[in-house]
Amino acid sequence: MTVKTITRAQLSEAVYQEVGLSRNESADLLEMVLSEMSEALVRGEAVKISSFGSFSVREKGERVGRNPKTGEEVPILPRRVLVFRPSQLLKARINDGPVGKQTLG
Repeated sequence: MTVKTITRAQLSEAVYQEVGLSRNESADLLEMVLSEMSEALVRGEAVKISSFGSFSVREKGERVGRNPKTGEEVPILPRRVLVFRPSQLLKARINDGPVGKQTLG
């Protein structure tokens, strides 16, 4: 199975095609949205996009892991991880929806 990746340039082009802003304005709009989302997550806020899903940062505590090759116990330091939880609508569309050009909502 071949996995396709959507890039910032493709998202910006989609905004250009659908909204009618100039290409530069579309790219700027996309950058502003992504920047605002990133900054909110850095501040520890959740980002919820209706009909799509929510992003949040979770604190993981220190724990003991194991090196799979040697079996040696290794401490894993506490860290923050990004979590994405898809909406029920997105889950349904992924599992039941037709493949092709789709819009959420």
